[in-house]
Order: sequence, then structure tokens, then C-alpha cells
Amino acid sequence: MQFVHKKRTMKLTHTTLALTFVCLLWQIPLRAAVSYPAPPPWQPDPEQREHLRRSLTLLSTSTPADRKTVRVLFYGQSITQQGWWKEVENYLRSTYTNANLIVENRAIGGHGSQLLVKTAEADLYPFQPDLLIFHVYGSHIEYENIIRRVRERTCADILLQTDHVTADSSLSEETDPAKLTPKEWDPWMNHAFLPATAAKYGACRADIHELWKAYLKAHGLKAADLLRDGVHLNAHGEWLMAELLKAYLAPLPPKAGYDPLNEARVRTVTARTSAGQQSMQFEFKGTRADLVFKPNAKGSISVLIDGKKPSAIPELNGFTRVSAFPMSDWPLLLKVGATSPLVAEAWSLRIVQAPADGKMCHFALRGTVTGEDGEGYSTNRFVSRSGRIVIEPDDWNVAYSVAVFKRPLPENHIATWRAVLRGVDTAVSETIPSGVEPCVTVAQGVAPGRHVLELRGAGLAKEVQAARLYSPPETAKQ
Repeated sequence: MQFVHKKRTMKLTHTTLALTFVCLLWQIPLRAAVSYPAPPPWQPDPEQREHLRRSLTLLSTSTPADRKTVRVLFYGQSITQQGWWKEVENYLRSTYTNANLIVENRAIGGHGSQLLVKTAEADLYPFQPDLLIFHVYGSHIEYENIIRRVRERTCADILLQTDHVTADSSLSEETDPAKLTPKEWDPWMNHAFLPATAAKYGACRADIHELWKAYLKAHGLKAADLLRDGVHLNAHGEWLMAELLKAYLAPLPPKAGYDPLNEARVRTVTARTSAGQQSMQFEFKGTRADLVFKPNAKGSISVLIDGKKPSAIPELNGFTRVSAFPMSDWPLLLKVGATSPLVAEAWSLRIVQAPADGKMCHFALRGTVTGEDGEGYSTNRFVSRSGRIVIEPDDWNVAYSVAVFKRPLPENHIATWRAVLRGVDTAVSETIPSGVEPCVTVAQGVAPGRHVLELRGAGLAKEVQAARLYSPPETAKQ
């Protein structure tokens, strides 16, 4: 098992990481004027696309008067940062013109799954995507941990990309999962592990690997013809990646009786109110609750979850991504933890002293509410005086950044992040574009189990339209 983890990491280290320092230069649109030969005729597996039913239905059923909000997240490393993702975003916006699309790419170059499993705590799960488009190299163990946690903490449709082809030997590789072991790493990943993981967690497997091979064979190309180095895509490769993914994201044929706002993961409960009513309750089993306001709602609504304000529920408080190593997008800390309940505040960590290799940093910590909260060294586990910050030695990203970017951390560099409440104690309808549903997330990240959402306020009948309640698939089993 250790060998498998190491080998997946070795591929990341000896190919991807050598070029990650230029990854930010690759976030540019594709050159549409260039013409490339089309892929051979094919259609994505309908059974795989069915796993995208909810997000694609939200997109395709949007109208000018009902612009459904769809959150899309691209996550991975430098391959996902390349320009193809913008072409896919443009496709979604031009195909589903009435949807209220919120699209972000939070990929981090050079960070394999064994690192992304940590950064995902701030980047991925709190974003609460309706659609996750995911590709990463690294440990297969941590890859599965990421996907499992997506299923435990979100209601996202998941699209998993198999690897594109980086070697001509892949054109004649073994593809029978029964004949593959982790010793044949790339074939095993693409024909055994990734298909099994997609099936286990109900994700759409976009079979980029086999489609890429078919494209190379059809046009007499070598793997290097679509690469700018040993692994990253050139313009032709970026174009092909976008074209293949577009086909998976094309409109689905309608499914009779299917309602993306009332299905296994998501339930919308219409508020039954009467004039003068000042409180109401919704029982739910899940981890997230949204409040849907009526059009032109003006008042404010007090929120309680199981009799507590959201701000008093520890699991609803979390951290944002830590600021980056200078002139990069690599967070200085991969993850921050806590042993005491958090309050909303900004945190700053000043590097008092750092050696040239970044391996033992002396630092001082301060919170805008907590105040001075202790000093420590990056080689030791750090628990702040308040208990509101915990930093494990393995969660420091300075030495890795120094080694890759070939420059030391500046003196007195300050890393920053925030502790935030993922919910609200008082919900107020915000100003929104015409046709967009007035919806506010009042609690996100409550412990799995049964809960009671209670709303209080004058004139609920004029303010509250519905509650939307989310039950992630893996937590629903508990």
C-alpha cells in the first residue's frame, strides 16, 4: 500500500511539479481561431451522464423568469488551471443562457490529492457546488477521501475526469481491470480505480483517457503532439479537453416527473403560514438549510437550529483558505484547525524568522477579536492560547513552496485567513438580479442527523416562501 501511494506521488513529483511555477501563466482563453481535426464520432455513456441529472436539469429548465442558481466548481491542480476550463465555462454560459451560473476554479498547481485533501476543507466543501468537475494526480487513498467527503458534506453532482494520455505506450496498454494491479499505475488508475470510485460514489466518469487514445489513433498523432511538456496540455490538447467535456455537459433529455428541487438529496418545503404568524418550524435530516424568500420581501427573519442561533453551533464556523506564498497561489498553510469554538474574525500569522529553506519558521499569531494568541515553530504542533487555532507540522506549505519557486520567504511575511460563520442568525432577502430566486443559506455544515429549523419574525406569511433542505447522500445513510 505504501508503494502505491508513493508511486502516484512520484508521477506528480517528477512531471507535474517541475513546471508548476508557471501554472498561473496558463490561465488564458483558448485560441478559437485555430482549427483542429474533430474527435471521431462518439456519444458519452448515457448512464454516466445520468449522474449529472440534477445540475444539468437545473441548467436546462431555467427561464428568464426562473433563473435557477447553479454553482460549478473546477478543482484539481495545474491541469485544471489550464485554459480549457474557461472554454467549458463559456460553453455552459452560452448553452444555458437563462441559468444564474456561479463558476469558480480553485485548483492549485502542484498540489496532488495528498495536499488537496487538506486544502479542500476551505476550498471545496464550503463552496457547496451543485456540480464538481474534478481531476487530480497523487495518492489514490486521498483521492477517494476527497470524493467521499464531497458525498458526506455536499449534494453535488460529481464529474470525475480520467487522465489524458502522456505516453505513446498507453495506446497499447492493458484495459481489463481484472488483469491490472497498482504496479501498472496509469492503466490501473484509469481502468480500475477511477471507474470503481465513480461507481461507488455515484459520480459521472468522463473517460478522457480512452477518448484521448481514440483521437490520437484516428489522426495518427503521438501523445507529445498534444502536450507542451511531459504532462501539461498545449493549445491543441486544451481544445480537445474542452470538446470532450462539453459533450458530457450537453443538455440531457428530460426525465418525466423529475424535480431537481425535490429529489433524494434536496427537498423544498413550501411554507404554510397564516396572517400574523410569528414562528414556524421545519424538521429535516441533513447538513444544510436555505430560506427562500417571497418576491419583494422586506423584513428580517431570526433563525434557530435545534433551538440555537447558528453562530452558537461550533461546526457552522470554519476557516477560509490561507493567503499565498508570495507571487503564487499556493497557500502558506494547507489547513488550519481548532480545539475551541470559533468567532468570526480575521487572523494573521507573522513569520518572525524563517531559514532560507523554509523548514523551521518561527511565527506569532493574532486574531482581530482574540488578540495576541501565542508563538510557535512550524516543526511543532501548535495550539494557540485560545484554542481557536491549531496548526499541525505537516500542514505547513512553506518549505515545499521555497523548493519549487526557488526563492525564500520574505522577512516578516504575514499570512492571513478568516474564521467565518457558514450561516446567519438573522436572514434578510438580498437585492438580486431579475428572475433569480431570493434564497439565503441559513446553516451549512450542521452535524449529520435530524434537526429542526425554526424561523421567527413578524409577518412570516409575507416574507417566507419555502425552506430548502439538503441531505448529502453519505449522511442520509446514517
